[in-house]
Amino acid sequence: MNVSIVICGVDEAGKGSVLGPMVIAGVGAKSSDIFLEIPVKDSKKLTPAARELLYSRIKKHCRIATVVIEAHEIDAFRHEMTLNTVVARGHADVIRMISPDIAYVDACDVNSIRYGQTVGEYLDRPCKIVSEHHADDKFPVVSAASIIAKVTRDRAITKLAKKYGDIGSGYPSDPVTVRYLTTYIDEHACPPAIARKSWKTVISMVARKEQSRLQKFF
Repeated sequence: MNVSIVICGVDEAGKGSVLGPMVIAGVGAKSSDIFLEIPVKDSKKLTPAARELLYSRIKKHCRIATVVIEAHEIDAFRHEMTLNTVVARGHADVIRMISPDIAYVDACDVNSIRYGQTVGEYLDRPCKIVSEHHADDKFPVVSAASIIAKVTRDRAITKLAKKYGDIGSGYPSDPVTVRYLTTYIDEHACPPAIARKSWKTVISMVARKEQSRLQKFF
């Protein structure tokens, strides 16, 4: 898009997932009026088919930017910083790519003002940051970003499933994901490459496997 980008919305998908990547997406537009024609809403409130349709429309009419952070990268980052800081840096990355005047971000910190300040610290040019909880419900441009992030991550999970089998949604609340992880660790005594090894879910599973192995010697 060869137009001045005034507003940008930023959201992520897969932050709490135990398998696969986290995707951070930014959507830029010259005006919020564009969303009078694109009926966006929080991606969690849409069917997969509706998200795919809206994804195409958003991509056609807006500028988008995505950052994909793989499981092993998240593990490495968490040796140096909190997960919220990882997300804030990713939010700043997509804002930098879009270069808007104002960026609306879905706050990942309990203190939304502090989170906005953190994002701003990683920017190299002036940009007003509006940081609020549930921004994907409040601002259509953030709803659009949530759709881009969700569709991008879902496609990544589908691709991983073709290689690793049925891994479910990748979230620790998903019984399919838990069953996949449990079976894999039982068979290999270590988590798969697509797992976030720093997650408590994985750490606990590996510890139980090790304890079971040691008990065989007593």
